[in-house]
Amino acid sequence: MTAFRREGRARVFGDDVNTDYIIASRRKRDSLDPLVLRQYLFEEIDPRFAASVRPGDILVAGKNFGCGSAMEVAVTALLGAGIHAVLARGFSRTYYRNAVNNGLLPVICDTTRIHEGDSLDVDYENGLSVRNATTGETIGAEEVPGIMLDILSAGGLVPYMREYGDFRI
Repeated sequence: MTAFRREGRARVFGDDVNTDYIIASRRKRDSLDPLVLRQYLFEEIDPRFAASVRPGDILVAGKNFGCGSAMEVAVTALLGAGIHAVLARGFSRTYYRNAVNNGLLPVICDTTRIHEGDSLDVDYENGLSVRNATTGETIGAEEVPGIMLDILSAGGLVPYMREYGDFRI
């Protein structure tokens, strides 16, 4: 496992953000290209959001992020927008696995004191650490299992399998 770091501006949403809020399911009929999908991010709840995203932004949410249908495209659209980490108090099981398998870092932590625009630093060197550089607060985060960290470090499950051919035990 190699160390990694994600730094960016917090983009804050609440609880129960379902996959259809992230990207409407009808949009996957238009295209599966991440660069096309990015323009429709959160269009149902904030039509201006997609235009305001900057590469490196970090999505911050409450509990049950990614609930609803198991659309992998809800991860693809975030990655297409340059978002490579999501901090939430909890994830739906399917979204969490889709995130890891596609190289999007899902971090379970207390997000209640993170505000829109805060500068965040998510670091994994000797354990997962989240720091709010705006407030100076360090936030405890649940550890991500080793195999998942290896998959994330490789850029997702497909690049991991290309490199190793099988799961390293």
